[in-house]
Amino acid sequence: MRISTKGRYGLTIMIELAKQFGEGPVPLRQIAAENKLSEAYLEQLVSPLRNSGLIKSVRGAHGGYMLTKPPHLISAGDVIRVLEGPIQPVEGIENEAPPQRELWSRIRDAVKTVLDTTSIEDLASYNEESSPDGYMYYI
Repeated sequence: MRISTKGRYGLTIMIELAKQFGEGPVPLRQIAAENKLSEAYLEQLVSPLRNSGLIKSVRGAHGGYMLTKPPHLISAGDVIRVLEGPIQPVEGIENEAPPQRELWSRIRDAVKTVLDTTSIEDLASYNEESSPDGYMYYI
């Protein structure tokens, strides 16, 4: 399964909104500038996120975007499904032989579990130093 820039940048938008949750709307230009991304491309991504009810827009001089619910209630899977569609490592899984079908199903379920149990809050508060899976390099 490959996550495109739509999914990656969509997660970036959601993480930035989570970091500023409760502080009011965040302008998209600010998110674009801080992450060195195209504001025009991010504009295309906020529409499906807004239509799905994950974010809302606020118009005006101090406008921007906000999460519609607390970040711990939004999973990475919610965002990926909105922007990328269903989570499947292989298309046409039902046409595969039973052993391969079982493998693809297990991979799909593992990916879904990781995405669905990782909240946007988890991603927004991520810290490399405190990550249990972080690698320590010695020279």
